[in-house]
Order: sequence, then C-alpha cells, then structure tokens
Amino acid sequence: MAKGSTSGKNVALLRGINVGGKNSLPMKDLAAIFKKAGCTDVKTFIQSGNVVFAAPEKTLKTISAAVTASVEKRLGFKIPVVVRTVDEVGEIVRKNAFPKCDPDADRLHVFFLASMPDAAGIAALDPGRSPGDSFKVVGREIYALFPNGAGNSKLTNAYFDAKLKTVSTARNWRTVLKLMEMMKT
Repeated sequence: MAKGSTSGKNVALLRGINVGGKNSLPMKDLAAIFKKAGCTDVKTFIQSGNVVFAAPEKTLKTISAAVTASVEKRLGFKIPVVVRTVDEVGEIVRKNAFPKCDPDADRLHVFFLASMPDAAGIAALDPGRSPGDSFKVVGREIYALFPNGAGNSKLTNAYFDAKLKTVSTARNWRTVLKLMEMMKT
C-alpha cells in the first residue's frame, strides 16, 4: 500500500493487461473504474495499464483491491495493481541504482513490488541467473538492466515474485520518467 502524498497524485501500475493481445482492457474503461472507485484527475498512459490519479487517503488505501475486484468482475481476469505516490516515484527516480547507464542502450527497467521484500528473499536472488543482465533491489523496487532486451531475460516478474514472495510489475525507464512528469502536472 502506498503512503500518503503531499500533492495527492498517485500512479497505479497494472500488470498483464493489453500485452500480446491478452487481457484486453480499453483505457477509457480503466479510467472509468478508477473514477467509480472515488479517484479524480484520472489520466492513463499508453495501453499497458498506467493510471495517474488523485484520491483521498481512505480511497488510496483500498484502490488496489477495488480495481482488481472491478476488473475481475467486469472482464473475468484478475490483475495485480501496484500503487505509488508522487513522492515515492520521485524517490525511485532519485535513487536510480544505475545512474551512469544509458537507459535506452542498457534498457533500464524498474520492477515495482507490492510489498517490501525480506532479507532472505533478496539473498536468494541469483545475480548470474540471466548472463549479461544485472539488477539491484532498493526498497520496494528492483532496478534492472537488460542490454539484450527484457524479452530475452530470465529476470522476469514470475522469478522475482517467487523469490521475494510478492507481486511485481515492471516499466522501462522512459515510462517511469513520463509517469513522474504526469504526476507533477
């Protein structure tokens, strides 16, 4: 669950919608789900489930479960929803674990975790699992470099979820920066 934000802007990151023709959910329908749940100033970004919104603290505490339940009821599939405040996304950008990389050439991504991983889970992660790729766990995020492309990596949501006993969803660095920009307006 996300902590309160001083500006009231937040981002919801949905995993597994509109990917490869599966779990189709038009963004206008997704925006309507957020509005019905009590959110305002709802904006979506690209078709992969990024929603910037404002919400009172009470709504923010329940939005992940409410959206998951609404999507499942309407469309018949269950999707994880990870929420971060504008302050948290600002910290993610500031704490970039690979600040000297070329985000496009090195293909920098951030995995957003639904909960804080424990030390044993982090220790169980294999740095050599996907040769050429690298990652660093920082709080509830994993920064990952995929020089050969994320689609060719063995560092997947399923891998991190199993090892860290949580749910994750990933975004490339360009998307993270765009969402931050949207949250500031």
